[in-house]
Amino acid sequence: MITLYENLSVKISKLTTRTYSTSFSLGIYFINSRLRDAIYSIYGFVRIADEIVDSFDGFDKKSLLYKLKRDTYESIECRISINPILNSFQQAVNRYDIDCELIETFLQSMEMDLEKVHYTPEKYQKYILGSAEVVGLMCLHVFSEGDKKLFEDLKPYAMKLGAAFQKVNFLRDLKDDYSLLGRTYFPHVNMDQFNYQAKTEIENEIENDFKIALIGIKKLPPTSRGGVYMAYVYYNSLFKKIKKLSAERVLSERIRINNSRKFGLMINCMVENKMNLL
Repeated sequence: MITLYENLSVKISKLTTRTYSTSFSLGIYFINSRLRDAIYSIYGFVRIADEIVDSFDGFDKKSLLYKLKRDTYESIECRISINPILNSFQQAVNRYDIDCELIETFLQSMEMDLEKVHYTPEKYQKYILGSAEVVGLMCLHVFSEGDKKLFEDLKPYAMKLGAAFQKVNFLRDLKDDYSLLGRTYFPHVNMDQFNYQAKTEIENEIENDFKIALIGIKKLPPTSRGGVYMAYVYYNSLFKKIKKLSAERVLSERIRINNSRKFGLMINCMVENKMNLL
């Protein structure tokens, strides 16, 4: 009977992923079927933690995040949780031997979002590490399937890809983060004077991250390469769209890729993957 609950747990993480992110859902679809559940489970966990600090206004976010942290470690130790998202996450953690230090680093970055932090370069790097780079490493544990040498070889590339995704998110969400949440992640950037030069400096940093990350994507096993490449293509397309816009527009609206464009990107990735063009 426990199998029924385990399957339900994964389905809830899968539904969470599809509800919050069509782009990641498309990417996961291109991953080998035996690995998909674990990636859905990682995303479900990351998403619920992010929702606590971003969306649960009017509630005690600090207490809720602490409860999530406590329940997460308990579920990993006991190998079960009555919270379906945590139950599917602990399955992935235990099956693929995901380092709990990565989970701790991620949760520390979520704690940073509970306060209005003035982001120095050091705090900025710490946040990027916790909110994005270690999430990439959690996924790499799944993709490498116990091959420790492969994990270590691809580790720096996975971190760069996570960093690139997060920085693109920062630019995409600049308006809401600044206007609604009072957050400014980029160090040395005065949002009241956000201009072409500041935007270009950030974009150069992201471009370098993407360039390094692509080297690692090409070295991934066939079981995960297509899916990760799909996510890369989507985010790189979003990044290119942001680059074409003025600093004023980026600060005044949330930039998106429409569904028809996403579908086109998916078809292109399918062709490239089929023809082994990666």
